Amino acid sequence: MHLKSLEDTKRFAKKISKIIKKKDIIFLRGELGVGKTTFVRFFVNYLETRSGIKNSDVLSPTFNIVYDYEAKGLQVLHYDLYRLKNYKDIYQLGIFETSKDSVKIIEWPELIKPKPKDRIDILLRYSKKINSRIIKVTGFGKWRNYKFNEI
Repeated sequence: MHLKSLEDTKRFAKKISKIIKKKDIIFLRGELGVGKTTFVRFFVNYLETRSGIKNSDVLSPTFNIVYDYEAKGLQVLHYDLYRLKNYKDIYQLGIFETSKDSVKIIEWPELIKPKPKDRIDILLRYSKKINSRIIKVTGFGKWRNYKFNEI
């Protein structure tokens, strides 16, 4: 999939937010600055707008590791594991043991083992044009046969 502008990224995040439910997990992969947090901002802000809530300033949780957002009974936990260096650090966060009903969006999930069975992986890559990105969406478990290229 090719996102040619920030507006395309916003539409894509909105479409993903419409299919996500409690307990769902999204892994965001890609180089530094490619737009992972931008995707999360559009995702969370759409849910907030739909719920009649003022939009949050969604920031990268690189230093805080996790930010928590709420939109009409749907809790979104946004993790950024960039600074963590080993599995033990991730394990101590208890990502999958706490807040089981929340949506979890995780940037830099490479060190997570074992990977959750049911998840959506979104890989963002730079394109030759400035605000353009190439994305690859892969579903696992219950998402395995979902046709993401049709949303």
